[in-house]
Amino acid sequence: MGFGGISIWQLLIVLAIIVLLFGTKKLRGIGGDLGGAVKGFKKAMSDEQSAEKQASENKTEHIEKSAESTPIDSSTTSKTKDNDKV
Repeated sequence: MGFGGISIWQLLIVLAIIVLLFGTKKLRGIGGDLGGAVKGFKKAMSDEQSAEKQASENKTEHIEKSAESTPIDSSTTSKTKDNDKV
């Protein structure tokens, strides 16, 4: 039993009819076009993932730089502690 109740012989007959209708050159061209489309899709997906990764790294670096450049004023923290005691 093949795919979904279709036997291997039925699949071979359908394949033979397709080859007779379209010819091997046209099928080869369609296969090449389909392969190129899949390759382009995979490349676009990997480019998108690398762009997202780089954007998150840049965001992390920006947050770290802003945290380093912002000094903590200890006088304001001590005033708040004194106000809490009152």
